[in-house]
Amino acid sequence: MSENKKTKPLFAGLDVSTQSCKLVIIDPTAGSVVHVDRVDYDRDLPGYGTEEGSVTGLGEGVSESDPRMWIEAVEMVLERLNESGVPADRIRCIAVSGQQHGLVALAADGSLARPRAKLWNDFSTAEECRILTEAVGGPTAMIAEVGNSQRTGYTAPKILHLRRHEPDLYDRAHTLLVVHNYINWHLTGGPDGGIAVLEPGDTSGTALWHPGTGRWSRKVMDVIDPKLLEKLPPVRPADRTIGNVGARLAARFGLPADCRIDAGSGDNMYGALGTGNFEPGIVTVSLGTSGTACTVLDEAFTDPTGEIAAYCDSTGRYLPLLCVSNMANGYNAVLERFGLSHEEFDALVERTPPGNHGRLLIPWYEGERTPDLPFAAPLYFGFGVSDFQPQALCRAVLEGHVLNLYEGFTRMPVTPREIRLTGGLANSPSWCRMIANIFEAQTVPVRGEGAALGAAIHAAWVWYRETRDERLLAEVAAPFVVLDEARRARPEPGSREAYGLLKRLYRALSLRVRGLEGEEGEDPFAVRRDLMALTPSRS
Repeated sequence: MSENKKTKPLFAGLDVSTQSCKLVIIDPTAGSVVHVDRVDYDRDLPGYGTEEGSVTGLGEGVSESDPRMWIEAVEMVLERLNESGVPADRIRCIAVSGQQHGLVALAADGSLARPRAKLWNDFSTAEECRILTEAVGGPTAMIAEVGNSQRTGYTAPKILHLRRHEPDLYDRAHTLLVVHNYINWHLTGGPDGGIAVLEPGDTSGTALWHPGTGRWSRKVMDVIDPKLLEKLPPVRPADRTIGNVGARLAARFGLPADCRIDAGSGDNMYGALGTGNFEPGIVTVSLGTSGTACTVLDEAFTDPTGEIAAYCDSTGRYLPLLCVSNMANGYNAVLERFGLSHEEFDALVERTPPGNHGRLLIPWYEGERTPDLPFAAPLYFGFGVSDFQPQALCRAVLEGHVLNLYEGFTRMPVTPREIRLTGGLANSPSWCRMIANIFEAQTVPVRGEGAALGAAIHAAWVWYRETRDERLLAEVAAPFVVLDEARRARPEPGSREAYGLLKRLYRALSLRVRGLEGEEGEDPFAVRRDLMALTPSRS
């Protein structure tokens, strides 16, 4: 397809996340990112009264936002795009990445049936999770129904919470959406003919729909409301567009009338795309406040414990995902406690050997999602009275957080050939090396704009396919997925035995503290003895 400079298409990715809205515009012909912009809700939209994207003062465990804030943020970045000089009239397709699981309830007239949306990190629905699980027949029966356990993050318990605690608002709700579907509805016209549809990726996280069978669970829905399906839009393929941008928005922001709106997906799905994770064997690890690990599979995977989330991806395949609640929190706390820079932390880690002379941290600082321990607390093992000093604690924090992620990852049916890192901690050499050693795989940070970039790549790929240009996703993504080769880390052969014992120690201790050691459990004290024998001197 020949394209001159004036007509070559541009593609937009919007990431409507918990704390901000980001816009990325790409030019696949030139292989370049031509525009990046970001709205921080707390700073740029202070009228909504949020802290880290959530309305303050709602009570313990409650995390909610006004969906109009997301719309205002989207329109703000589109307005600023107009002012940037980037030709919006060349944008052929827009894809939206959204924070997963949030519940937006619309009335029949398109207004909000409930003024706020519960977010993924709202923990007020624990009772609803219990009610749903018991009504279906227990955890095993629930996983058979929807491929996942019921967790407070998911959408199903949020819907039940709405019906139980705010029945008038539930009755007023005509359409129930998750975040990116709500943004798509607005972009395609909102009250003036907006298109309300779901897609498999984010629908997987509702815990109402089985990603393996592609079917709604009648049993789960009947517990909530036998007529619930009437409030849920149809599920459409993730690798298609759903319609054109609304006429009013097109005129206001200078978008072409035939600009298409991608089906969109969740931030995890597009975050994977933005790291080039669309081939089996590649694993994306995100290192932020929480930590995630995901990989693409050709066949659906259901974890019988429900600890690994069963999702569809944005290309017609599957994306099992692990999420741990604790990741950057322990690291940030030790930096603050001892007044350390990132470089000083790395230097202190280098002064201690793998295994930290038998000192181990289980970093469940704020409860934990995987394993599912909402009331967990951190556990320091093998520390003497004089050991609580920076050198030992820095390595303990680093090893502990990575081991916590790895322990959950062992449930995933993949042997990684390469791990690609994203998130703030991906810039740390010590984190890269530790992940390479514990996961026993080459590890490399990915430069770029994360989920927003993945959304823009997806928009281009989908548009090309629908215009009968059958270029491969890998071909579209190649110029934009940039690996930071200078930071690539490889497993260190000389440390393999120590890290092997350290992984055994972490597992033995984790199982024992949860009372789950059973026949497979080892004695953590015996494993620690073997680990200390490798490095007998203490720092």
